[in-house]
Amino acid sequence: MKVLLFGGTGEGRALAEWMLARGLDATVCVATEYGETLLPEGVKVHVGRLDAGEMAALMADGYTLVIDATHPYAVEVTENIRAASERTGLPYLRLLRQSDGEDLCHKAENMAAAAEMLERLPGNVLLTTGSKELDHFARPGLRERCFPRVLPMADSLERCLALGFPPRNIICMQGPFTREMNMATLHQFHIDTLVTKDTGGYGGFRAKAEAAKEAGCVLLVVERPRNETGLTLEEIQRRLLGEEAV
Repeated sequence: MKVLLFGGTGEGRALAEWMLARGLDATVCVATEYGETLLPEGVKVHVGRLDAGEMAALMADGYTLVIDATHPYAVEVTENIRAASERTGLPYLRLLRQSDGEDLCHKAENMAAAAEMLERLPGNVLLTTGSKELDHFARPGLRERCFPRVLPMADSLERCLALGFPPRNIICMQGPFTREMNMATLHQFHIDTLVTKDTGGYGGFRAKAEAAKEAGCVLLVVERPRNETGLTLEEIQRRLLGEEAV
């Protein structure tokens, strides 16, 4: 078996480390060099963003199984991986990140809706949704009270500055963040609302939810773009060990 794993999540990294420890022949695809630095030493890596055609060409290089462990909000990437695996006739497994936001009352269906809600909510806002969709929150009167927490990468910082977020509000840090670290951030910047995606356990969702509750903040969750079917990390591990048919 030769596995092509599309990573980018904590679960993907955990699976890569698990396969490496068992001597399985696997290559992990990540979009950036930064993503490569998060992988365990010794893992075979392909770095660079790929479209569906490029994915199919890579899959045709002797691979026998494709595993999609990309972020639950990376809808286009997952669609491209599915299309490429169908084109090459390779079995496809989707590693699902378990949802953890069902019990929350403040929800938005997308980033634009979240920004609309924030217009009606007072006080400072901690944005933990990443840098790619910050444009929704870069509205005059809103961006001045938003504190985007983004990865410590030049392009993330440049995007925040280009969108007009005050430099003093930009927090460049690498997670995962503990409940205590989240609470310290909420107190340091006098945050009234914490905005997050429903990223599940590996994405630090629970630590953010608990910190917001303890700090008395509103927790606003941007829901996942769609309901997916797939397998847990443990279920995929059992399949790779041959306990279940792929």
